[in-house]
Amino acid sequence: MELLLSDYGALSRQPSPVNRMMSSFAVEFREGIDINLGVGYVNENTIPRTLIKKALTEVLAHPRMYRASLNYGGPQGSVRLIESIKEYYVARGIGGLTRDILSRRQIIIGPDGATSLLEGIARVLKPGIVITSDPMYYIYTDFLERAGFTVVTVPERADGLHAEDVAARIESLGSSISDLSFLYVVTVNNPSATIITNAERTALVRLATDLTRRLGRIVPLVLDKAYEDLIHDPEVEKPRSGLLDDELGIVMELGTLSKIIAPGLRIGYMIAQDGPFLQAMIQRTSDVGFSAPLINQEIASWLLDHAIDEQLARVNRGYREKARAVKGWLDSALCGSLEECRGGQASFYYYITLRGVCTSEGSPFFRCLARTTGRESVDGPTEGKLPRVAYIPGEFCVHPKGSMVEAGQRQLRFSYGYEETSRLQEAIGYVAEAVAYSRTVGSLDRKAAAG
Repeated sequence: MELLLSDYGALSRQPSPVNRMMSSFAVEFREGIDINLGVGYVNENTIPRTLIKKALTEVLAHPRMYRASLNYGGPQGSVRLIESIKEYYVARGIGGLTRDILSRRQIIIGPDGATSLLEGIARVLKPGIVITSDPMYYIYTDFLERAGFTVVTVPERADGLHAEDVAARIESLGSSISDLSFLYVVTVNNPSATIITNAERTALVRLATDLTRRLGRIVPLVLDKAYEDLIHDPEVEKPRSGLLDDELGIVMELGTLSKIIAPGLRIGYMIAQDGPFLQAMIQRTSDVGFSAPLINQEIASWLLDHAIDEQLARVNRGYREKARAVKGWLDSALCGSLEECRGGQASFYYYITLRGVCTSEGSPFFRCLARTTGRESVDGPTEGKLPRVAYIPGEFCVHPKGSMVEAGQRQLRFSYGYEETSRLQEAIGYVAEAVAYSRTVGSLDRKAAAG
């Protein structure tokens, strides 16, 4: 019997690359044996279990303060959490935002983390062209295309996305510029971990403002700052919020507590101008479950009020130490094959370009790390295979119709978030072995073809 699927449903029958990898990780990953450089989990030791337990106790012990915390919540989010986020920003001068500026904006809490807010944006805005960087945040861009949007990418430079490149790409659209839906920028890019400069952020706000006036309708600039709290290099300039330059109320900033506290709390938030868009987003939250679990929101509120500074310092110190160690091992082990390595100042990713080595799914490099070459000397015995190393191939991170397709075939995202330092060093040794194996197999294939 035929089941009538929507266009989105029909496209969703084919799992996305990240869907496949997350499923494989959940089912097949052998803890303590295999090594995760791919799935972007935070390090387990950064999750403050003791503090979360204390926060839960405090919330449940004070029902008048944290009212009905085990019941449904309102669709905009917990009033206490929203106030805690405001105080978190103002007391620490985050983005240069003041209480006065925040009083002229609204904060809403996503129903299921920051990703649910991104999904909501795609549901309430009319499908059209979305401009973003290349390499791109592949999880969201893959979803956008299944949801009926057209993703157009702009190659970032070594120091991140530049507004003049975005402007040039928009102008190249010609008459299709009328189909422009919104601009989407991850301020600490995932996968490349490049950090957009304050000058370019300001220029992007001006670009979106000019487009809004030119087209006679709002062209939103969505700034996804998921990793901004994880800028762990003290030499990096302090980020400046795009809201400071927003004359028309067209900038929307998304944040999350997943990276600095715990992904399992599923707390994401958005700061935006009140109006039709925000009202639609709040209704979207109501439609998909009334609100995020209120107990999680109140736990997050308590943590922001009582423990965030020590937690932030501890998390960033740990990732900074790992970033330095990993970079040294990469330079040493891959010195002749490392064409470029971006990242290391924020988040927990390096984005690597190899010289003359294909990293795509099914390549000798990939099969060597997945232990699927069919050669016992590489894979290990059938029972008790050698450690498998999971990573994100660059082919998933670049747009298939963009200008970085060839480079993407030689790239990978290396996450130093989840694993401990000793395992990261071990993994880099396996990566070097995979490079050597790839070159050997490639040489043999060329000789066979010639003979």
